[in-house]
Amino acid sequence: MAPMAAPMHVWIDRGGTFTDCIGRDPATGETRVAKVLSGDDAPIRGVRALLELDPDAPLPPCDVRMGTTLATNALLERKGARCVLVVQAGFGDLLALDDQTRPALFDLSARRPAPLTDEVIEVEARVDATGRELTPLNVRAVRSALEAARERGAEAVVVALLHAPAGPAHERAIAAVAREVGFEQVSCSHEASASAGLLARAQTALVDAYLTPVLRRYLARLGERLPGSRLRLMQSSGDLVEAGRFRGKDAILSGPAGGVVACARIAEQAGRGQVLGFDMGGTSTDVSRWAGDHERQSEARVAGVRIRAPMIAVHTVASGGGSLCRFDGRRFTVGPESAGAEPGPLCYGHAEAREPALTDVALALGRLRGDRFPFALDAERARAGVAALAERAGLAPAEAAEGLFAIAVEQMAAAIGEISTARGHDPREHALVLFGGAAGQYGCAVARRLGVRTILSHPWAGVLSAFGMGVAPVGWHGEAPTPGALGAERVREAQAARAELEREGRAALEAAEGPDEADATTARAHLGLRYRGTETPLDVPLAEGASPEALREAFEARHRRRFGYARAGHPVEATRLRVHLERAAAPVDPPPARAPGSPAPFDRAPLHVEEGWREVDVWRREDLPVDAPLAGPLLVLEDTGSLVVEPGFVLRRRPDDLVVLEDARGVPGAADSSERRTSEPADSASENDEQAARLDGRQDGPSGAALDTRPDAGPDAQPDPGPEARPVAAPDPVRLEVFGNLFMSIAERMGAVLQRTALSTNIRDRLDFSCALFDGAGQLVANAPHIPVHLGSMGASVRAVRARHPRMAPGDVFVTNDPADGGSHLPDITLVAPVFVGERRFFVASRGHHADVGGVTPGSMPPFSTRLVEEGVVFRGVPLLRGGELEEAAVRAVLEGGSHPARRPEENLADLQAQLAACRTGARLLEEACAREGAEAVAAYMGHVQDQGEAAVREALAALDLEGRSFEDALDDGSVIHVRLARAADGRVRIDFRGSAAAHPGNLNAPRAVTTACVLYVLRTLVERPIPLNAGCLRAVELVVPPGSLLDPPAGAAVAGGNVETSQRIVDVLLGAFGRAAASQGTMNNLTLGDGRFGYYETVAGGAGAGEGWDGGSAAHTHMTNSRITDPEILEQRFPVRVRRHALRRGSGGAGRWRGGDGVVRELEALRPLQVSVLSERRARAPWGLAGGAPGAKGRNVLVRADGSEEELGGRLGVELVPGEAIRLETPGGGGYGEAP
Repeated sequence: MAPMAAPMHVWIDRGGTFTDCIGRDPATGETRVAKVLSGDDAPIRGVRALLELDPDAPLPPCDVRMGTTLATNALLERKGARCVLVVQAGFGDLLALDDQTRPALFDLSARRPAPLTDEVIEVEARVDATGRELTPLNVRAVRSALEAARERGAEAVVVALLHAPAGPAHERAIAAVAREVGFEQVSCSHEASASAGLLARAQTALVDAYLTPVLRRYLARLGERLPGSRLRLMQSSGDLVEAGRFRGKDAILSGPAGGVVACARIAEQAGRGQVLGFDMGGTSTDVSRWAGDHERQSEARVAGVRIRAPMIAVHTVASGGGSLCRFDGRRFTVGPESAGAEPGPLCYGHAEAREPALTDVALALGRLRGDRFPFALDAERARAGVAALAERAGLAPAEAAEGLFAIAVEQMAAAIGEISTARGHDPREHALVLFGGAAGQYGCAVARRLGVRTILSHPWAGVLSAFGMGVAPVGWHGEAPTPGALGAERVREAQAARAELEREGRAALEAAEGPDEADATTARAHLGLRYRGTETPLDVPLAEGASPEALREAFEARHRRRFGYARAGHPVEATRLRVHLERAAAPVDPPPARAPGSPAPFDRAPLHVEEGWREVDVWRREDLPVDAPLAGPLLVLEDTGSLVVEPGFVLRRRPDDLVVLEDARGVPGAADSSERRTSEPADSASENDEQAARLDGRQDGPSGAALDTRPDAGPDAQPDPGPEARPVAAPDPVRLEVFGNLFMSIAERMGAVLQRTALSTNIRDRLDFSCALFDGAGQLVANAPHIPVHLGSMGASVRAVRARHPRMAPGDVFVTNDPADGGSHLPDITLVAPVFVGERRFFVASRGHHADVGGVTPGSMPPFSTRLVEEGVVFRGVPLLRGGELEEAAVRAVLEGGSHPARRPEENLADLQAQLAACRTGARLLEEACAREGAEAVAAYMGHVQDQGEAAVREALAALDLEGRSFEDALDDGSVIHVRLARAADGRVRIDFRGSAAAHPGNLNAPRAVTTACVLYVLRTLVERPIPLNAGCLRAVELVVPPGSLLDPPAGAAVAGGNVETSQRIVDVLLGAFGRAAASQGTMNNLTLGDGRFGYYETVAGGAGAGEGWDGGSAAHTHMTNSRITDPEILEQRFPVRVRRHALRRGSGGAGRWRGGDGVVRELEALRPLQVSVLSERRARAPWGLAGGAPGAKGRNVLVRADGSEEELGGRLGVELVPGEAIRLETPGGGGYGEAP
């Protein structure tokens, strides 16, 4: 570049593999692009490359705008500041307890990442849910503790107190003391987030304190190497901020946000109202959506830590150019492991690289050439690596490479589905914007898979996130709590808060950027609204003069579009106000396309496409003709990547240098496009309105497959069964992986819908629900990683409904919870929906734990029940919908009937509505799969994935010595569970429970379906590689369960405790027989409280048993459950209780070479008279150790009187608490493994 009169504008995206840089002369508009390998000095190397400077030459002042993965990397690598957390007394283990779930469902250790804190200080200070002070703050004690922490090397302070948004005085006082003591970095939870939820606020504030010092140190070093330069950073929200105001909590999506901003600019340039961003880099792929404004989210989980902050909605999958490609003997896999920048793919040439990555696959298929890569590529090594992998699978190299490419395409299409169809947006109505170094290789295939007709490729597509830095606005974000019912007073308060936040924001922008002489600052306000009793707020624009009625109407329209329905007449409440100000950047566009004198390709090269190898033209982008169509297949080389134009696509280069690809075949979603059929895109808004009407029972016609989504579908309408099936007698290793991922994705999408729309705390907050897909026989095919006791038993419910209703019709949906028909216990209600594609082909089902279904105690978990009728109402395949018409009267009759009816039927109906939305989602996605792949192929691969599960379990069992293996344990009352393992004559393993106790006189009976679920779970834990949990796993065993026993009780027996308690003990006994792990806590510690007006239920975690090579996790839910604990702040806001203590029960894990995990102490105080029930085990018999390990501590249930006296209660109890009294649960620890050294 020639010398500049003004500082060069430098836009940088520091990614995981490459750092992309664009330099622009502000006077002439001349630009240059550079791409360098990432590292701490990558921005400096990039600037030198742009300016063509020697390594030792001084750098001139520059105007730098940068996005960076530095914060994310520091979080992943645990390289942040040393932090001290200040919390209320009794909550010192808040972060260690987390939400009590284990991150990997089948990891027996149940361990979570360690908290980021180095030290915790507990203080005596308390306010109630309204912010009223209960206990004053001892400032002197706080000062002393913080001084000591600073002397021990703490660098940053995090303050997180209960109900701080409602009453922030204590947090502010502690922060002031921390600064007086000398801490420069102090983060308060009420400043990090105004939303309820102590854990999420604490984690957000901690991330801020943990990362901000790291960012500041790095930016200070960078500033020293760029003397005189101005440095601004991209925030997760998509706007820029001065380096001095860049905070850790706002930096997590710093790089990806730049690409989304650039996407919006390209959409405007192309005149497109809706686009999907597809950013494929070396390490991962980020996808996003823009439709006149950015899609936004307020929470994300990174490296196991929840972060609440304004951020653009970006969905990331671990599939990039560096994703490793493998074959496990039956199927190919792509990722999630990555070769990274070092050693990188084989073609990078590093000797340490051993396995092919997607970049090698692209080279092998001719989709990538090294002509314009930042460094030389070793294509022969890449081809050799792919060929070796193909040989292991018995395939030709091109066939294996094309298959790996197809798997990656499916992963990316599923990711785009998460930000489009999962949110109620049809991808066919969007254009696809390609960016990132690898997106051009996959764009046509991904677009065709989604049914997207138009693709946009910017001249800077390979560095588009860097371009986003150049066009991003400077921004400011403010937030204020606005809790309460939506009404005139609430709206007035919100408008006043809006005005104050706007004044604050304008002052901040003026201080950073100077006066807004161009009047380029805009302000937007959004009010978070939700239905009362639900968790997920939706942001609704708050315009000046907006009325409560208009806000409700806007909210319900958004709710209907997002979730498929609205709740007419249900109260709506506000949660918080968000105000966003931004000052727009000056327009920046690349120079117009220069028409070449004689446009022509410069080369011909082989390219592998769907039809096989083709010799195609290879073009340089700058040589493409302007406004002249070019038909694919062909290859376009760009400065920062390559663009593959598949057969059937037509490329046109516009005068503004934007390249547009149109799918001339017009066959959305086709993997084999010559065989596919489709219909025209439906109008999304009218379609969602119709779905909502049907959900309310106001129209005929189902929605989604059996619940058909087409606007013209009536009760007799059938989805198109799709193309003729390919031969599917033998599973293809590529399609096996593709279909396995597809089935899992559908189940996960169902679960996301159910969680977001449920009313019950158990479903919405605690995640006590499951969703799954079943084949036409009712056999489990795939599930989301939800609750194991549900997943293994739901198939029996589906088969029972199938048997009860042999003449099902499209639009039918059934309700069941009968333990004799596959139910787990009565609060777990299952919806079963058949999926018709030409004929009844499949089933989808959703199971959720309802807050109350009747019975003798609130919450439907009576500790002393002896008959099923005492535990609640029973559904035996009752129709919820017939032909798409709601049968509310029949369902309500069950809820309100019997000797112990449900206490709040309206809430049950609301949760059934949410479960119905989940089933509709699953049915619709299965219908789309059949239209794309053929119904016969979908059905065949449902069988193949079960065969895969069977083979994996057989392989795992074959490696075990099972000679003479047996194990026995007993419940606290002495009821025996006995199991014996043996190899059967047909090669299966016999799991024989004969010798177990007879049916229990109380409620500890485990229905046969629950026993089967326990066996299925244990078998899955024996398989070390990831496979779907499905019915095929059970084919490898012969299960013997004596009828009429504790493990297969007679109809009508009480089962409330069998599902939650006996199931845990069955698993322990099985793991003992296999020699895999010591006993875990062996209980779910079920606590129910309520009165005539409400019922609340929770389960409390404990210690996991240890195994050979690993300690057991502490404060984790184990085995047959994985539900969250309700956040203490949310619990206090919604129910008349106060959480006194929420802590680890230190020392309760059993000793051994590998220690068992510690249990939990949870103490709840009643604020008004309450009935409390506890159903628990391991209060009399300790969790045993294995191989010489010591047992874990037994649990305790303690009544704490108002005068402080205590009374230890038994494992099963019912007690009336008066205000001031409390119940304390001390949960068991896990057993140790091996003799202690």
